[in-house]
Amino acid sequence: MDAKKEIEKLREEIEYHNRLYYVNDAPVISDYDYDMLMVRLIKLEKEHPELVTPTSPTQRVGGKALSQFTPVHHLVPLESLSDVFSFDELKAFGERMDQALGSDRQFCVEPKIDGLSMSLEYENGYFVRGATRGDGITGEDVTENLRTVRSLPMHLADAPAHLIVRGEVYMSKAVFNELNAEREINGEALLANPRNAAAGSIRQLDPKVAASRKLDIVCFNMQYTDGEPYKTHSETLDAMKHMGFPIVPYKLCCTIGECCERIEQIGQERGDFAYDIDGAVIKINSLSQREALGSTAKFPRWAVAYKYPPEKKESRVVDIVVQVGRTGVLTPKAVIEPIRLAGTTVSNATLHNQDNIDRLDIRIGDTVLVQKAGEIIPEVLSVNKDKRPDGTVPYKMPEFCPACGAPVVRDVDGVALRCTSPECPAQRLRNLAHFASREAMDIEGLGISVCQALISSGLVGSPAELYSLDAQSIAQLDRMGEKSAENLINAIEKSKSAGLARLLCAFGIRQVGQKAAKTLAVHFGTLDKLMQASQDELKNVPDIGAITADFLIEWFSLPQSQHQIKLLREAGVSFESTDTVKDTRFAGKTFVLTGELSGYKRDEAAAIIESYGGKTSSSVSKKTTYVLAGENAGSKLKKATDLGITVINEEQFREMIK
Repeated sequence: MDAKKEIEKLREEIEYHNRLYYVNDAPVISDYDYDMLMVRLIKLEKEHPELVTPTSPTQRVGGKALSQFTPVHHLVPLESLSDVFSFDELKAFGERMDQALGSDRQFCVEPKIDGLSMSLEYENGYFVRGATRGDGITGEDVTENLRTVRSLPMHLADAPAHLIVRGEVYMSKAVFNELNAEREINGEALLANPRNAAAGSIRQLDPKVAASRKLDIVCFNMQYTDGEPYKTHSETLDAMKHMGFPIVPYKLCCTIGECCERIEQIGQERGDFAYDIDGAVIKINSLSQREALGSTAKFPRWAVAYKYPPEKKESRVVDIVVQVGRTGVLTPKAVIEPIRLAGTTVSNATLHNQDNIDRLDIRIGDTVLVQKAGEIIPEVLSVNKDKRPDGTVPYKMPEFCPACGAPVVRDVDGVALRCTSPECPAQRLRNLAHFASREAMDIEGLGISVCQALISSGLVGSPAELYSLDAQSIAQLDRMGEKSAENLINAIEKSKSAGLARLLCAFGIRQVGQKAAKTLAVHFGTLDKLMQASQDELKNVPDIGAITADFLIEWFSLPQSQHQIKLLREAGVSFESTDTVKDTRFAGKTFVLTGELSGYKRDEAAAIIESYGGKTSSSVSKKTTYVLAGENAGSKLKKATDLGITVINEEQFREMIK
């Protein structure tokens, strides 16, 4: 078989399995077999770049980053809907439909997905453009990001020459929880809710970021077709499903009473949907009747969106327990008598922190009002003090970690209480993932999933134990083989010589990130000298203040820290600095790096600058000396120009470091 035919066959087969997996939820091959098909296609396309097409499954991983989104004028406006908040308002809508259409009409009821509305355009069955709703008339071209959505078909079966459909991009609740768990481990700010996460992902200028967010889509309207005419909305949905689109579940109803029953049913089942919903949509099914009804200046007359009111219910606090998060933060949680909220049974509610407990005066035994915040996290809103039983006492957070018994401290700049132990079992995954991360010991192949597998199997309990692993034990883990295990062992061995700066960053000491770690490594030279330093000696190090000095002394004094250092020393991990200043040509100068550099990775360029006594910063200010700009430089370049800061390219940078 020649390359072109094999590539076409592989693409067809992969898209078939994509549809079974992402749309029908009925895969027929293993993940490994799917991966092997993709590996073969990637290899063939690499050997024959002239055969690569925009609709190839390989392009779903994200292409080159964009500098901006271009505007798209919608051929058919993407209208919003008028909201109703009660069945009385819905019945009034039904009466208007009766007056205009008589009794010969049918309603279509669908869940209202809480996502980001999109226009999807196809020519001759191929996806050519996708745009955000914008103001309904003009949106933004996000085609490259939409290519990364696996459930969106790139090629349709039996499609007309020109087709535009409307869909809702969303992040599933499972992916949202997984993403936030990763962000917590990495010390990043948590995303507020799946809708915001989806909106932020689809508007990333770098499609690779969008691809990593595992977005999905559900289609709910045929905007335009030059093919066979349809009589009803339900016919268009069925046709879209046949073409390969994931469609919104719908039910036809003859009366408003039936619509109300369906809305109540959707409300009871909302916890079972993969996506968040914020209501139900009620539409006239006949397309000719829709055309006759038309639209107002703002909304179509033939549809409304029923919005579910936020549910609030009372329950009794049975207990207050404290959970230790993956970053060591202690979070109090009320254990309540089970209640039904927003389609799910709730038996726990977050209390956030001690300040919130004090503000509401929440006690064990209290009757409290509970609501789902953003339809996701149950929280306590208030206490019904009229129902408070005798003998209750104010609740105080523990002074020692409930997971390991180590002392807890309050964050200097916040209200969180945090466990101080580097060996806390609740923090194992976060500590291990951070230790292996790129900015720390840079152990290639040791991502979060492998860290989780090592911990779950009992092979590793702390970062220092990585150095006692053997390839045979690793090879027994799920999705690991002999070659992967061997590569991981080699990467772990290589990390022994990473140097003091990376090791200090890997420890996860508060306020000791990459820059502070490098400063300390250059100043003291060895870990032993750093550990012997007094607070005054630490405070005299440039950019190391009194608070950071206290954190360093506190961390090194912990028995758990000393145990980790002992194990690392025995394993042969280098405690010496590899960072030296070649000369001071960049002393007192601050660089900001922006755009895509062709000759250096960002951290490589930063290391070179620091080796000549300079500093790097992530933001442009009046203190910035130079901005090193690569391709597709964005707002930082503009700000530098506005402030009159010297902008240099890579060639000029090379001249400066000769």
